[in-house]
Amino acid sequence: MSEIADRYRRRADAFDRKVAATRADQWNNPSPCEKWTARDVVQHIIDMHHVILRQLDRTLGAAPSVEEDPLAAFRSARADIEAVLGDPSLASTECETPTGRMTAEEHIDKVPSADLPLHGWDLARATGQDDTMDPADVEYHWSTLAALPADLLEQYRIPGAFGPGVEVFGPEVRVGEDAPPQDRLLGFIGRDPRWSA
Repeated sequence: MSEIADRYRRRADAFDRKVAATRADQWNNPSPCEKWTARDVVQHIIDMHHVILRQLDRTLGAAPSVEEDPLAAFRSARADIEAVLGDPSLASTECETPTGRMTAEEHIDKVPSADLPLHGWDLARATGQDDTMDPADVEYHWSTLAALPADLLEQYRIPGAFGPGVEVFGPEVRVGEDAPPQDRLLGFIGRDPRWSA
């Protein structure tokens, strides 16, 4: 299995545990993402999985909706993505993306896989779970952000720049220079590390 597939599996495992640990009475809790509930966070993750599949002329498999069963819905979408990563011909298929041409595998790594730890933090905060991100993911995101051209980074902060209703990063939230790396990362992408429901 490729490094990208391994990374996706590790991140999906962590997100799966958070979804599984969310109680039925917590799904309507507010999340750090303005206007989103805990359930909406899971819906967004599944929607991003669908975006990748659509570029390969594939669609999400039949599954319960997030309204009916968030865990089953996530596990089904995850299986669809892992099927792509497990098929070398699909994983290496090139597609056009808002940030340039890349393989499906690379696009998975940059979008739904990269989203999992960040939105895992959102879900954990919304439901009172451990919100500690894997240090490897914090480091991965920092190195990815550092490599972005300044103009692209600014585009990420403009609502709708990558399509109607798409918001990548919010305005930066200032945190102390001595703050832990996770808090600095969250602040940089527009999350308040001190947020609580």
